[in-house]
Amino acid sequence: MTNLEKTIAKTFLEMAEGLETGSFGKKPRIALTGMGSEHGEENAMKAAVMAAKQGVDVVYIGSLEHPAVTTVHVADDEEGHKKMEAMLDAKEIDGAVTMHFPFPIGVSTVGRVVTPAKGKEMFIATTTGTSSTDRVEGMIKNTIYGVLTAKAAGIENPSVGILNVDGARQTEIALKQLAEGGYNINWAVSGRADGGSVLRGNDVLQGTPDVLVTDSLTGNILMKLMSSFTTGGSFEATGYGYGPGIGQGYEKLVMIVSRASGAPVIANAILYAADLVKGKIFEVSKNEFAAAEKAGLKNILEARKAAAKPAAAAEEEVKCPPKEVVTAEITGIDVLDLDDAAKVLWKAGIYCETGMGCTGPMLLVAEANEEKGKELVKAAGYIG
Repeated sequence: MTNLEKTIAKTFLEMAEGLETGSFGKKPRIALTGMGSEHGEENAMKAAVMAAKQGVDVVYIGSLEHPAVTTVHVADDEEGHKKMEAMLDAKEIDGAVTMHFPFPIGVSTVGRVVTPAKGKEMFIATTTGTSSTDRVEGMIKNTIYGVLTAKAAGIENPSVGILNVDGARQTEIALKQLAEGGYNINWAVSGRADGGSVLRGNDVLQGTPDVLVTDSLTGNILMKLMSSFTTGGSFEATGYGYGPGIGQGYEKLVMIVSRASGAPVIANAILYAADLVKGKIFEVSKNEFAAAEKAGLKNILEARKAAAKPAAAAEEEVKCPPKEVVTAEITGIDVLDLDDAAKVLWKAGIYCETGMGCTGPMLLVAEANEEKGKELVKAAGYIG
């Protein structure tokens, strides 16, 4: 075959692949480090081949070879990671999928799962890494991380819900302030009868929001449960892995999978990376953070730090008023703030008790004190 014939053949092959995958032009070039899996290196190579057949230019970093992918040979897992980082720094690849990576504080990963109730995809923000050493600040940032990732993956206006964990209510208050400043948040509504954007376990299974906001440790557990609940946990069979490391100004596309991830998940992680390359993730990130900063993100985070357990308030001794019958509920308070919120009412001479219902933490007050109690707790910043 002459060079001209080879060129023509290659052109027709690329056209055929473009018709099959819906993608023309340069393919996203994604590396996969294949060593270190609990299921063997063959599992990783199988994933590489699966992704390559879907129109991704896969660079396999390991010891195995296959005609569908390019192999960069390394001796072990450590050398593989060094090679991956060198290729990223040199921009020889657009992104990488790997089983562990030391992200800096401020960067955490946005996972992508297929929810079991309705087969709907959902982004979990976040699943590894640490957005902030302060829990609530981290969840505020996780919201932005999740939204921008979902947008880069093709969802124009992703809906957002907050998992009902410690810090959820404080996060909701801060995000509503951000929305009031002009940052667009498309709130999801719980499928449960009481509604709201602070979501329950049912909503996780149903995929109520496009982006589920939580802390990284909880997100990590959710990823493991959602990806391997049919296999007993030893083999992650569904979903797209733990996702890309996202942070303000961070521009290195590194996708995380687990050592327990099976070939289908690793292949999906490669395709997830390709989606983000096509969606220009770093441009989307710049635009999203610019919008959040314009809406007052910096001031909201600074106010959050200033309000966190002031020493004077913590030292002030407040006595509980005389006991009375309490039947009215004041809800929407974060569990971390519950005791302090109770002291706000005690200081005003209103007796209250703390409690926990199926919808979360609450203060119990007399019917006659319900409206006044809500006003005081709201003024103190404990409910929105």
